[in-house]
Formats: sequence, structure tokens, C-alpha cells
Amino acid sequence: MLVLFETAAGYAIFKVLDESKLLQVDSLYKEFETPEKANKVVKLKHFEKFIDTTEALAAATAITEGKIGKSLKKVLKKVVAKEAHEQLAISDLKLGGVIKEKMDLSCVYNPAVAELMRGIRGQMENLITGLPPREISAMSLGLAHSLSRYKLKFSPDKVDTMIVQAISLLDDLDKELNNYIMRCREWYGWHFPEVGKIITDNLVYCKAVLKIGFRTNVATSDLSDLLPEEIEAEVKLAAEISMGTEVSEQDIGNIRHLCEQVIEISEYRTQLYDYLKNRMTAIAPNLTVMVGELVGARLISHAGSLLNLAKHPASTVQILGAEKALFRALKTRKDTPKYGLIYHASMVGQTSAKNKGKISRMLAAKAALAIRYDALGEDTNSEMGVENRAKLEARLRQMEEKGIRRISGTGKSIAQADKYQHKSEVRMYDPSGDSTIPSTSKKRKFEEMEEEDDAAEQPATPAVKAKKPKKEAVTEEETVAEETPKKKKKKKKDKQEEAEAEKSEEEEMAVTEVPVAESSGKKKKKKAKKEEPEAEKSEEEEIPVTESSEKKKKKKKKKAEEEDD
Repeated sequence: MLVLFETAAGYAIFKVLDESKLLQVDSLYKEFETPEKANKVVKLKHFEKFIDTTEALAAATAITEGKIGKSLKKVLKKVVAKEAHEQLAISDLKLGGVIKEKMDLSCVYNPAVAELMRGIRGQMENLITGLPPREISAMSLGLAHSLSRYKLKFSPDKVDTMIVQAISLLDDLDKELNNYIMRCREWYGWHFPEVGKIITDNLVYCKAVLKIGFRTNVATSDLSDLLPEEIEAEVKLAAEISMGTEVSEQDIGNIRHLCEQVIEISEYRTQLYDYLKNRMTAIAPNLTVMVGELVGARLISHAGSLLNLAKHPASTVQILGAEKALFRALKTRKDTPKYGLIYHASMVGQTSAKNKGKISRMLAAKAALAIRYDALGEDTNSEMGVENRAKLEARLRQMEEKGIRRISGTGKSIAQADKYQHKSEVRMYDPSGDSTIPSTSKKRKFEEMEEEDDAAEQPATPAVKAKKPKKEAVTEEETVAEETPKKKKKKKKDKQEEAEAEKSEEEEMAVTEVPVAESSGKKKKKKAKKEEPEAEKSEEEEIPVTESSEKKKKKKKKKAEEEDD
């Protein structure tokens, strides 16, 4: 077996002397502990040295790209092609596939070969003769520098470093502008405080201050190119009645110089934003369409590069920029944040508060696809981003209009969505019939029972009054409601008196002994007497509660007279 070993100085071909030792992968490192042991395992067959660093760089870049360089081709044709029956052990699987395809050589790559390469690298100075250690280290350092410079220059990953720097500078300019403008307003406010409230735009304010200078010059200065007529008139009027202090020429000179700085920085910021916009459209067109230039550039800057951002899942893209809040929420076991830098995207901004979380999640998912397409795809168009944005906008409209329905008429007012209720024709069971509690009072029920018994004993009892049926039309509930506590007490007293009268009559019957005829007559009388109170009872029951108290008094007098008789 032959071994192809690449070094910074050139290509080395080794021949394996004892292939049986390759079977013991775990203990193979022991065979390379000393140079003597290493020479028993492998032997140098050929070494092709690089002429200069340029050739070494070309060979190294060819190997990293999975290609065969010119120098490697020469070595393979010289040495390996002569012994075609031998297998070639290589350290790179892709390179082995290319060699097998073009040179028709059988290549081997397995864990034993990797361990063998590690052992050769450890004893390289002793195995490769005629190559001093100092020269090897110098060539290794030179090749490393050249290869790093080549990768930095031609790598497509590193083009986005311009975006990272531009967005960082843009943020710094915004901070400085805010500080400068705040200082300018405060400084000039001592001399002319009223103008700060009249002119709200910062850039226009600085230009106006630069043009006015002392507030006494407002009347003669022309501000028509900066301000509308109404605001210009208001500024001139305020200058006449201003409460500001007097300042010197030197103060106004410094204020004007500060205003010039603000104007210059603002113009440079506009230029930088245009540059950033063009770079983002060229490098990440789909991401720019989805979230905008500034948000897209901030996402790339936060991740470090476009390729690093493409490795992040959609959930990470969603909360990128809110790491502190995320870890604080995980630590305190509270709700995690719903969005980070993506919150500033226009699509999330135009959504209602309750739907911001959903839209940010969907936008992050589509943005992650757009980032991978931009970083790893070959096309440079923005068709995918436009298509996905249209889908998100349609979904956003559906979410915002969910549950809204028009009212008949103008249709301007929006009705709230009612809960769905299934309307069926099945009748529900009424549990009120299960109750055993009587609906009427016990007293009323007892009186009805007595009426039924009386009706059974005396079927042909004459009606006392003809107006009774009409008065019975009054409902039971109304009669119960009209009864007062005083009337109930009176009824109880009447019943007690009747019961005492019946008891006294029975005692008299038991004491007196009367002939049969007389007794029968008395019995008839007693029956008649018994019937009379029963009739009176029925009359009382039939009389409605609404009778006046005078009628009741008359009845009581009649009862008392009958009992006396």
C-alpha cells in the first residue's frame, strides 16, 4: 500500500512495510513513538518539493477545492502509475474520488489510514530526509499566510463584511447626530428659545440657525427656501418678543460651526444609507424584500456574516437581538420574548398588538428560507422573497379581518363575532315537574280537601250567593299575596272556637238521658246544627279573601247567636 502525504514543502509518497499493523487501529500510535519504530512501518519512496510559495498555494487551493493540481499529477504519474496494483491511501475522501475518476487508481480512506497519517505527521522530520526542521516551519508559515489571504480575498462569504461595517457606522452616526442636535438646540435656546418649538425638524432647525445667527437678523433674513410662509411669519413674530439672553459673536460662531457639522453628518448618513441599500440588494435581495435593508443588515451584523445567519433556525432568527430577555425569562421561568430585531420590520409594525407574535414567527420562518437562498443559492434574483412576502401579506389581511362581518345597511360599522351556537329542534327536558314541594300553601290545600268531603256528603247544597263564581276567577297567587298576617290570625281563632263548640255539644249529649223519640229529634237537631257549621265553612271558603272586615264581624255575631240557641 502507498500513502500520499501532503506537506507545506511538497508531496511525499510512503510505502507501508507491514500492513498487518494497520488492522490494530487503537494501538497504531505506539508504532510511531520513536523514529526507529516508524521506519519499520513506513518508508519514504518519493518526495516532490515545491519550487516556491506560489506553487504551494496553488497545490493547497486545488486540494481544498477537490481538484488535482499539476504537481500532484506529475507525482501520481511518476510513482503510483508504475505500481497500478498498489492501493493509494489518502487523507481526503473528495480528492480520492477525483483521483479514482481521472487517474483510474484505487484509493483507500478509513480510520486506520487517518491514524497512520497522524503518526507520519508526528515523525515527519525523521521520515523525510534532506529537509531541515527550520525550513519546514518557514514554509508552513508562509503557506498559511498565503492561503488565508487568498481565502479572504476570494471567499464569497466575506463580501458581507462591508454590510456589517456600514450598518455599524450608520448606528454610530445616528447616535452622534442625536447628541449634536440636542446640544445645538440647548445652546441656541439660551439666545432664541421660541424657535425650538416652532421648527420641529432637526435638519431644518440647524439650517435656519446657520442662516439667522443673532435673533435680531430674523427680520432681514429670507427663510422662504427653508420654511413655509406661515412658519416664517411666526418665527419673525417670536423674534420680536423673545425672552432669550444676549450672546456674543464668538458664541454664535461656535453654534454655527456645530450646525455645519450636523448638516455634513446628515448628508453623509444619507449617502451611507444609499450605499447600504445597494449592497443589501446585491448580496441578500430576498432578505431585503422580506424585512427591509436596515433590519436585514442588522441581522447579518448580529450573526457575524450572511453564512452564519443562514445556519440559524427560524426560531433563533425570530429572537435574534433579544438574548438578554430570553435568558432572563428562562432563569425566572417567565414568558420568553416573541421577537428581537425582527420587530422593526415593516410587516410586524403594521400589525395589531395581538397578532404581532404570530406575524413575527411567520416572518422569521420565511426570512430564514430567504437567507439560505441568498447565502447558498446560485441565483441573485428576488422572486422567492416577493412571492413569500405576498403570501404573508395575504395571511396578515386574513388575520386582521378574521371574524368581521358586514351589517345590513351602510356596512360601515363592524360587528363583533358572536360565539357559534348550534340551534337544534330537540326540546329540552323541564326538570320543574320533578319537584314534590306543593305549589300552594298547606292551609289552602287543607281547605280544598274539606270542600271535597262536604261535596261528597251533601250533593245538593244550595249556593249562598250568585256572585261567587265571578270572584273565584281571582288567582290563588293573588289571594295569597293579599292576605295579611292579621287575617290569618282571625281565621285561626274562628277554627278554635268551632272546635270548642263541638266538644261542648258532645259532652252534653253524653250527660243527658233523653227518650228515644226525643233523642232522635235531638239527634236530628244536632245533625242540623252540625250541617250548619259545615255549610258555614263552605260559605267561608267560597267567600274570597277580599271581603271587608265588617262582613266578618256580622258572621261572628250570627255564629254566637246560633250557639246560644
